[in-house]
Amino acid sequence: MEQNAQGSNVSSFNIDHTKLKSGLFVSRKDLLDSGLVLTTFDLRMKRPYHDEPMTTGSVHATEHLLADYLRSDDLWGNKILYVGPMGCRTGFYVMMSGDLNSKDVLPLMIRAFDYISDYDGGIPGATQKQCGNFRDMDLEQARNDAAMYYNVLIEAKKENLVYPVKREKKKTNKETV
Repeated sequence: MEQNAQGSNVSSFNIDHTKLKSGLFVSRKDLLDSGLVLTTFDLRMKRPYHDEPMTTGSVHATEHLLADYLRSDDLWGNKILYVGPMGCRTGFYVMMSGDLNSKDVLPLMIRAFDYISDYDGGIPGATQKQCGNFRDMDLEQARNDAAMYYNVLIEAKKENLVYPVKREKKKTNKETV
């Protein structure tokens, strides 16, 4: 497998995280042999190196609530293939079937994080039989993190929906006389 110019086959490693804002981004698109396109979204809840990362308890509670909500959605639930946290604890990846963009799923994510920010009840799948570490969940912090992200999504601008692109400086051909 060939590495790209910046030295990694992992697409997210090639994003300048020092310029990345919170938002909803297309991380990658994969074309399967069948012709189906899979779109992976970067739900960047925390701005790297500006915001504190999520606590593990918040990540875990959010993961359960988000996965349950998205897979239960009448319109989109059958397109949700994967919901999982980023190791850096700044957000989540959501893989969906279809050739999609951020604006396509923005209303879904707004609803999901509005739901999580107001959630008051038992966390789905938070039992010893259903989860490998059900005790490490912090619903209160998950609600707070979800509310902050919800506010980003409802006011989303281009910088919150498209990864930052490093632009090369234009070279000028100045002649010296």
